[in-house]
Amino acid sequence: MSVKVEIRRKLDSFRLDICFQSDSRRIGILGASGCGKSMTLKSIAGIETPDEGHIEVEGRTLFDKAGKINLKPQKRNVGYLFQNYALFPTMTVEKNIAAGLKGGKQETETRVKEMVEKFQLNGLEKRLPGQLSGGQQQRVALARIMAYEPDVILLDEPFSALDMHLKDQLQQQLIRMLEGYEGTVIMVSHNRDEVYRFSEELLIIDQGSIAAAGRTEEIFANPVSREAARLTGCKNLSRAVRRDAHTVEAVDWGICLHTHSEIPEYTEWLGYRAHDIIPVWGKRGENMIRFDLESSAVLPFEQNYYIRPEMTGEDAQMICWFVQREKGDELKKKGMPDYLEFKEDKILFLK
Repeated sequence: MSVKVEIRRKLDSFRLDICFQSDSRRIGILGASGCGKSMTLKSIAGIETPDEGHIEVEGRTLFDKAGKINLKPQKRNVGYLFQNYALFPTMTVEKNIAAGLKGGKQETETRVKEMVEKFQLNGLEKRLPGQLSGGQQQRVALARIMAYEPDVILLDEPFSALDMHLKDQLQQQLIRMLEGYEGTVIMVSHNRDEVYRFSEELLIIDQGSIAAAGRTEEIFANPVSREAARLTGCKNLSRAVRRDAHTVEAVDWGICLHTHSEIPEYTEWLGYRAHDIIPVWGKRGENMIRFDLESSAVLPFEQNYYIRPEMTGEDAQMICWFVQREKGDELKKKGMPDYLEFKEDKILFLK
């Protein structure tokens, strides 16, 4: 499977300018609200029309401004799972599933039965959407899409309306239900955990353009841009001044960091994930900051500490150190550390 998207769209003061190509079967799009994620999906589906560009799925052109091609949504063979599932409220489960099918009566009935079985909807066939739970509604919406075997499925924040417990269950279910689907699935989310669990390849969108793109695990390990680091959950960010090939000043933390590897010349920011900080008792060594506690917060499975940087002034950035419960026992035995260490292999060098 392959997807090629190149679109530009201006809407008031907002400008969407997206270009990507992928052969991955599971693509995640991560970004803050209003960054252009949903507009990208709607352009692929044909709900929105770009001002310029080209959209291709499986070698088939869905949109090409220059070539004056703009297939109607129903001709694109694209399945779109809306945030609210968009089920027909006055139609039963089986009629909702049949809504996208174009075969004869017998063929349609057979396909609907297959989908009811696959999505564990047995016994719910005659119910209306209003009589279903959120999870059941999602399964019906997905069954309706899968019934006509689209080339690509678009998931637009599919878990945003659900509570945490249900969200976790449905994420697992969705991944299982899509296992046998050979087409491409593109999921939009502002939740980094969702995207990490779901996608092989990741696009990070910031204010209408791509801030980072690549294999999901690689982007989390090395986000390269400050916005990509922030969206993948990095809590500690500081402006950086590269003093030489192996020394960088973390301006907002008030310390210099030294590295064995060469520091990338593009480095303008440093990032460090809150769970990767190492506590140190005793003497100060290289790449350490004094432990000067400002405040802390106890959460169910971890304790969060907020450390004053080694500088003062309005630009100073508090350093977040998150300690998971199993590591908290060490702190109870030893007391608070004297210093916190930044390990070289965990430092993020960012544009």
